[in-house]
Amino acid sequence: MNQEYSPKVIGFLCRWCSYTGADLAGAMRLQYPPEIRIIAVPCTGRVDILHVLQAFESGADAVFVSGCHEGDCHYVSGNLFARKRVERLKGILKEVGLEPERVEMFHVSASEGPKFAAVAQEMTDRAYRLGPNPVRREVRAAWLAQQSAVGNVA
Repeated sequence: MNQEYSPKVIGFLCRWCSYTGADLAGAMRLQYPPEIRIIAVPCTGRVDILHVLQAFESGADAVFVSGCHEGDCHYVSGNLFARKRVERLKGILKEVGLEPERVEMFHVSASEGPKFAAVAQEMTDRAYRLGPNPVRREVRAAWLAQQSAVGNVA
């Protein structure tokens, strides 16, 4: 497999804040990685642990949940529930052999287009550093071979 690795990064974004922030980043013509796939949700509180696990099962290399700032949730405390779920997910990922860094929670408001672009870049950089999700066996094997050939894998 001679193809260069391109990660799949999924973002679950609150439609009130983070999705609008992503839209603002686009309107401002800010550059952020094309590897990001956005899923708009009414509130991050609606993002279930199973949604994120299904994204990983489907081959996502990194997943982030991004919502309103704490105390500013349009549904009062949905983002607080989401934060707790993301913390729980980190433990679950560790138990199943995936790096907990593959999932993260961010808070981006509607007026923070540059912050959304930075979050998107951060998660894409993590995905490149961590490499392909082990579910994508062939891609992972090729990536590991390439990393060992250039001396990046211990």
